[in-house]
Amino acid sequence: MAKNSFKLEHPLERRQAEAGRIREKYPDRIPVIVEKAERSDIPDIDKKNAEKAIFIFVKNTLPPTAAMMSAIYEENKDEDGFLYMTYSGENTFGSF
Repeated sequence: MAKNSFKLEHPLERRQAEAGRIREKYPDRIPVIVEKAERSDIPDIDKKNAEKAIFIFVKNTLPPTAAMMSAIYEENKDEDGFLYMTYSGENTFGSF
């Protein structure tokens, strides 16, 4: 999987402050950073026009489909307070 460019571009203290601000302003929401897997051939996600199936990974594994997002967050959140996820097309499934 790719190194998280968000983590590389922003220092820990800034990420912690931003995650805290988000959690305070929206206590019922989860701060998530989603980035494309490094070797994925799937196009960037267009929020309004989904055309292809994607797989979402947390710490290089597929979370259970029935898992609540809050449980995934609590089990996998980074020290900065964000949950980091990557996405990839189905043809790369299992190749990490």
